[in-house]
Amino acid sequence: MNEALLRVLRTCLKSKLHRAAITDANIAYEGSITIPTDLMEKADLWVGEKVLVTSITNGARLETYVIPAPSGSGQIVVNGAAAHLINTGHRVTIMAWGESENPIVPKRLLLNERNEVVNDTVL
Repeated sequence: MNEALLRVLRTCLKSKLHRAAITDANIAYEGSITIPTDLMEKADLWVGEKVLVTSITNGARLETYVIPAPSGSGQIVVNGAAAHLINTGHRVTIMAWGESENPIVPKRLLLNERNEVVNDTVL
């Protein structure tokens, strides 16, 4: 095989909201995670984008999709069945991935207990 023709796409971290505080858990909703639009923009997340959510509090991991909360609200809400795993008050990391032939420099945001960005260079 000609090496010049070989293309490899790798899955790389694209965005990370670290230590986000879950402000509500809504079992009755159909599913998803609600994230304020200002944080979505800073982390380069789209409405409907698939994310991995990991609980720092209890180790739970789940995949879901993003829906918007009002900008500046600080509301990060786990919806649907995921609310059985991740609850109000949990601290979580929310990660999105991208496919690339080249290394990606991810957007990394460290959040405080009010879901305000305190550092945008988390390693």
